Amino acid sequence: MSFDWLTKPLGEIVSFRTGKLDSNAAEDNGKYPFFTCSPITLRINDFAFDTEAVILAGNNANGVFSTKHYSGKFNAYQRTYVIEPLNLKEVSCRYIYFVISHMVSHLQELAIGTSTKFLTKTILNGLTIHLPPKIEQDQIAVLLSSLDDRIALLHETNTTLEAIAQALFKSWFVDFDPVRAKQQGREPEGMDAETAALFPDSFEESELGLVPSGWQVGTLANLATLNPESWTVKKHPSTVVYIDLANAKNNEIAAITDYSFDDAPSRARRVLRDGDTIVGTVRPGNRSFAFIHEPAENLTASTGFAVLRPTVIAHTEFVYLAATQDSSIEHLAHVADGGAYPAVRSEVVANIQCVLPSNEVMQAFHNLTGPLLASIAENQQQAQTLATLRDTLLPRLISGQLRLPEANALIEETSA
Repeated sequence: MSFDWLTKPLGEIVSFRTGKLDSNAAEDNGKYPFFTCSPITLRINDFAFDTEAVILAGNNANGVFSTKHYSGKFNAYQRTYVIEPLNLKEVSCRYIYFVISHMVSHLQELAIGTSTKFLTKTILNGLTIHLPPKIEQDQIAVLLSSLDDRIALLHETNTTLEAIAQALFKSWFVDFDPVRAKQQGREPEGMDAETAALFPDSFEESELGLVPSGWQVGTLANLATLNPESWTVKKHPSTVVYIDLANAKNNEIAAITDYSFDDAPSRARRVLRDGDTIVGTVRPGNRSFAFIHEPAENLTASTGFAVLRPTVIAHTEFVYLAATQDSSIEHLAHVADGGAYPAVRSEVVANIQCVLPSNEVMQAFHNLTGPLLASIAENQQQAQTLATLRDTLLPRLISGQLRLPEANALIEETSA
């Protein structure tokens, strides 16, 4: 560490505030970010803060304290800390964000509580950090932020790809655009003649209303097996890679945790395989769902998820998109029972109604959307690689063990 770096208690250089709201205050498609103790940022329609700050979860069942940086209008859960530098001329907020991000495992050790881990202001005030001159703080923050920006771009690309896949599903299997076009004597848009020939040119009555002639009406259970595998006390691996209900939203898995099976949460039971769809059954309106592509060994989901495993490979993308389209999530939220934690049974997810097109149409849809979901998975993997690089550089940079030119060289080598 350079001689001009200082070592100071965190409480001497930042202030701590907390939000005032319950986590249930979240609103779908809200105008402002709503930060809770979950790694996933929710939305809300009013704000209590308008500032640049580090957002730190104040509690977490697993002791994994989510840390974010944000500048602008937002709101926060009552046990979420809003951390701001006392003197912006001497302390970079973004630098503090990276420092606190690196301390998450240490915070887990310091947290109090048993079933739920808590961070107190006393704990946070006493944290000691290395503080280089402001110009160097800014340079370190810019370098690490460049990696974060690349990760964010990959996530934005995935959002676009996801929207394209969902739009294709809606066009083919909800609005029946190709069938309507043929019925009106027009060529279906966005597809070749060979694919267009697979669709009928008329409709017939069904329990779902008018559906393409020759197609059936059924449920996702006709296309997939529900919760096909579970670990048991007698038959299980020594370690599991665990996805908690709070860590999956809109086909983005924010965090996974490695556990020995004995130390894993009791709900770590659902075995996941390539092509599975997972849909949260607790507070389903929170859109806790994801598509599983080439998973890590022993990847395991919470029993708070319903797992749908397609019985035929060609059904894979159809099952995922049918289960996670807006109307399906709205249906699950509508029929959920309970007070603070409304939930549905896994069978309710499997019984979501859908059309059952011909095998040829299903295969064509698989051929078209399979590459989209594969690209999403590849982007997620690339984002994880960049995140690993960031997490490798971070402790060395904020401790002064690695200088900026060396860090830039490592980034260029990884990007080559």
